[in-house]
Amino acid sequence: MKDWLRLDSGANTPAYNMALDEALLENAATLGQPVLRFYDWTEPCATFGYSQKIAAIEAATDLRPLIRRCTGGGLVSHDGDWTYSLIFPPDHEWAGLTATESYRRIHELLQTAFAKLGLRATLADCRRRPRPGECFAGHELHDLLWQNKKIAGAAQRRNRFGLLIQGSVQPSADWAKEDWRDCLSQGAPRLEATPKARAHELAGAKYSRDEFNRKR
Repeated sequence: MKDWLRLDSGANTPAYNMALDEALLENAATLGQPVLRFYDWTEPCATFGYSQKIAAIEAATDLRPLIRRCTGGGLVSHDGDWTYSLIFPPDHEWAGLTATESYRRIHELLQTAFAKLGLRATLADCRRRPRPGECFAGHELHDLLWQNKKIAGAAQRRNRFGLLIQGSVQPSADWAKEDWRDCLSQGAPRLEATPKARAHELAGAKYSRDEFNRKR
């Protein structure tokens, strides 16, 4: 992780959070370094995978707004969770990994960060099928478990710009978020300049619009 950069983008609207991740992915090759982004939410909401059906998502949660991600995966509630993303340029080693391998690696990094806080988490060695569309109701291979319950999952997107991983941790109330972030980032230098203009453009034209969020 010596060449990674850390971005703390604070609390933002649901649409802007998803838009900034996509904007960072589009800018990954120009930046040339992986970015580990931590962020929060200005309001409770839920995000769901790009291929999910909106009717099933609406039936599964009362949280609103519902925002379709550009990554895969199922329904994730953002109401007290810890969220992060990882963006890799197209020529980085991680961008060439299989989805299974990059999924395992990111959760190994989370596992190590939790271990530094004295929390013993394990990687799932099998799949327990969740309810349709619900990311944290069961677990997939290499999800992060604590006391046999899924506490971390992630979704991915690979394209010509590179690799985007969007992750969520469902913490216990007494866990220290800032300490965990510091352990995960391992002293990575801060990224200050971000593609804010492009993120605002994507938030307004895509992630805040019914045409995108209700397209399936």
